[in-house]
Amino acid sequence: MRLFRPIYDRVLLWSRHRHARRYLGVLSFAESVFFPIPPDVMLAPMVLARRDEAWSLALLTTVTSVLGGLAGYLIGWLALDLVFPLVERVGYVDEYFSAVEMFETWGIAFVIVAGFTPIPFKIITIAGGALLMPLPAFVLGCVIGRGARFFLVAGLIRAGGERMAEQLRDWVDALGWLVVGVVAIAAIILGVRG
Repeated sequence: MRLFRPIYDRVLLWSRHRHARRYLGVLSFAESVFFPIPPDVMLAPMVLARRDEAWSLALLTTVTSVLGGLAGYLIGWLALDLVFPLVERVGYVDEYFSAVEMFETWGIAFVIVAGFTPIPFKIITIAGGALLMPLPAFVLGCVIGRGARFFLVAGLIRAGGERMAEQLRDWVDALGWLVVGVVAIAAIILGVRG
């Protein structure tokens, strides 16, 4: 994590700035396209500082993340050949091909679940565009998956305060994989019944 530590520390500083809402929106948008740090690390301290604004902060994060997702979709659709060398350079090739395989298998369900997982969301958005996933389904999946994640983070921090904010970082990966496991089990059960 040392590679991303300076970026992480910078994001935490942004969360205390007087223009923090703007920074949160830009960070959330950028994370869906190229930025390595998820907006949760800025959303959590902002909710902690302004608990009465928890839901509006979660909404802002969701809307800008979905808009960033649309930008990633357009990149995948129109410029995959140009950005793929960058995907290779940052070491996301395996994640990209895994995302492609998951899209082909699960479609919108994958977009929803991916909003919770540690899979870089930018890979999901670019792969969605490259595969020309139907745009309404893609947007709906982004709204549900990302919205559920950011409203959950805001709700947990609003309810749990400082203690929850400290534990959130440790729990995000576990919660993401739990959701993946639940969806996989549900898919297996539905597949057996179908």
